[in-house]
Amino acid sequence: MSAIESIHISGQWRTAADGGTREILDPADASPLAVVAEGGTADADAAVAAARAAFDSGSWPGTSIADRAAVLRRTADLLQRDREEIARTESRDTGKTLAEARIDVDDVTAAFRWFADLVVNEGGGRVVDAGSPDVHSVVVHEPVGVCALITPWNYPLLQASWKIAPALAAGNTFVVKPSELTPLSTIHLVRLLTEAGLPSGVANLVTGAGAPVGARLAEHPDVDLVSFTGGVVSGTAVAAAAAPTVKKVALELGGKNPNVVFADACATDEGFDTAVDQALNAAFIHSGQVCSAGSRLIIEESVRERFVTELAARADRIRLGRGTAPGVECGALVSARQLERTEEYVASALAEGAVLRCGGERPEPDALIPENGWFHRPTVLDGCRREMRVIREELFAPILTVETFRTEREAVELANDTEYGLAGAVFSADTARARRVAGRMRHGTVWINDYHPYLPQAEWGGFGRSGVGRELGLSGLAEYRETKHVYENLRPAPVRWFAG
Repeated sequence: MSAIESIHISGQWRTAADGGTREILDPADASPLAVVAEGGTADADAAVAAARAAFDSGSWPGTSIADRAAVLRRTADLLQRDREEIARTESRDTGKTLAEARIDVDDVTAAFRWFADLVVNEGGGRVVDAGSPDVHSVVVHEPVGVCALITPWNYPLLQASWKIAPALAAGNTFVVKPSELTPLSTIHLVRLLTEAGLPSGVANLVTGAGAPVGARLAEHPDVDLVSFTGGVVSGTAVAAAAAPTVKKVALELGGKNPNVVFADACATDEGFDTAVDQALNAAFIHSGQVCSAGSRLIIEESVRERFVTELAARADRIRLGRGTAPGVECGALVSARQLERTEEYVASALAEGAVLRCGGERPEPDALIPENGWFHRPTVLDGCRREMRVIREELFAPILTVETFRTEREAVELANDTEYGLAGAVFSADTARARRVAGRMRHGTVWINDYHPYLPQAEWGGFGRSGVGRELGLSGLAEYRETKHVYENLRPAPVRWFAG
């Protein structure tokens, strides 16, 4: 299998400067899916230089808002044109189901259109009353400059779009580094940006590992902003590397997300069915490899046994298999290491006293599950306690833990007993209670009687170790801008502060 030219610099596709390559594997059967360039420091430097030149001397930062928005809208149209091809690529690259991948493409399309509409509908700056008719004072926003965008393996296309769309809408240039495990849909997106009319040098792409490529982008003195989505360890390293140059930093570092279910949510058959169904969706979409996965079920003690029994029975019936196969509901884990980590978490939980209600092992191969694939059965662990490792750490695995509470206060304490604060949910038939609990939960997104939906118009990000900054919404655009105050004296005259 020959390598594709996956590094994009100054409008040209190329191989790595040192000739390095990386084999991309299909999680469903560990077979080679593609061979891409394995970039290094020299490639990162070249990409930053191209983005720097395009920002300092190119046309994009001065392009009218209407024209920038038009490029974003054309990109959105092209994404829909290639929807099936991109979805299949994303499914095979990440292991997720084709249905999930199609939704991802639609969500990426929505993000591009949202940021296009946002900049077009903005005013021309905020006029500040200086207290004098002889002064015109206005606050305006300008692009940050060169942006380094480092994206994760679980939602490669989606996370890239949450960074690329606002960066372009604001008038920036960028270098994007996708995860070395799942780069293929980002390569496709950069090709679409070129087709949509983006000038050379504005969008640059370097495929390769976090070290050296991501590390070099974070520390590079010609990078004005670094936006990173990934784990806490890597995120803190990015922040430390960026600190000496005092560049802007945005970090989305995952979560350990509670799904709080009160007994009154289960008082009717319909309510019970909904709460169980949503708990499954919260934990097992994309095999739990979601930063906002509701991996901590916090259930009122009086309904725990009935709820968990039904939940485990349904989880046991989830159809595993290759993501592109019809009827499959849950795909493979992204890598052999991710499968090993899942098994390690299950083993540690059982050693610490958790009770296995379903799953806990690799499935037997069959017509849908290839023998060499990285699959793990959806797993429910009951009887969990807050001091357990499986409760404290972000799993990125098809594992749902169960904790119980008796009072509203205890439910809130459990929900907030985490270093993270990305997302969470509360299910209750009592509207006042649900809103009260949601108001006390220290998480960036809280769903009431639902789990997982997000809106491009609403900010996404977390409290605590879930990171700094926000994506999407108004703040998602503000991350990629500098704010400038322009004070104009309309009737200049001597001040005479100094007598001489």
